[in-house]
Amino acid sequence: RPDKVLPEFLPFLMMSDRFMNRAVEISVGSLSPTINWTTLKLEEFDLPPLDQQRRIAEILWAVDEVQRENFLLSGDLEILRRTRLIAAFAEIANAPTMAACDAGEVQLGRQRAPQFTTGRYSKPYLRVVNVVDGELDLRDVQEMDFDERDFARFALRDGDILITEGDITGPQNVGRSAIYRGEIQNCCFQKTLLRFRPNSFLTPEFAHAALQKAFYAGELARIAVTTTVSHLTAERFQKFRFPVPDLDTQVRICRELIPVDQARRAQAEKVRSWTVAVRAIHDSLIP
Repeated sequence: RPDKVLPEFLPFLMMSDRFMNRAVEISVGSLSPTINWTTLKLEEFDLPPLDQQRRIAEILWAVDEVQRENFLLSGDLEILRRTRLIAAFAEIANAPTMAACDAGEVQLGRQRAPQFTTGRYSKPYLRVVNVVDGELDLRDVQEMDFDERDFARFALRDGDILITEGDITGPQNVGRSAIYRGEIQNCCFQKTLLRFRPNSFLTPEFAHAALQKAFYAGELARIAVTTTVSHLTAERFQKFRFPVPDLDTQVRICRELIPVDQARRAQAEKVRSWTVAVRAIHDSLIP
């Protein structure tokens, strides 16, 4: 009823905590709760006057448009980064190549099991959820036991590259990678990840760029084993071939990729900040 609530204001009202909390409270079903519209239509909510609704809607739609533009720019920068990455490796298509097992050390992480949760040798470890595309997400890092022998085998060093070994959503998500930079002391890694430790003739930055290019081009998905869960096994990854140009070329390529990657990261941070701001603005106008 537009005489009670303006159509342009209604979407923001329905996104408010007050509305959503009440919708959840009256939802029906235990396994898959659904909104009880019969009950919800009888609920009453305090509404500001129509002229105030109009001003609030104008502000929130303007904020929404800014956020939409932020998302579009993020997408454009990501496309540009991937395009430049693939183009950079096309330029060295004739460079010599080397299997991963010869270009560095390949190690599968250790499986989590009840016997490793005593707390006697507890150390932090990274798992598949900690490796996003090109960076580590360290907001949720768990711990389990790694005794002296296991720690020597599964400890991470600055410059190690972590690669996702398995993904339940499909082979296209197998092979995400990030460089470990010593962010967490005495950190290890779980069986859901592969660790690639490049030899001296392959810089970590270039090796990681090569892996990202292969990920975007679907090369890692093609060598993964796909059943219920897709796996990039250590055995298969060892056969993946890295281009190995001279070190000067490796450094040059990585240096040329830095500006667009920095712009992408800055824009991603802007999107995160704006998302928080949008929520705060919404909550202040429609409590």
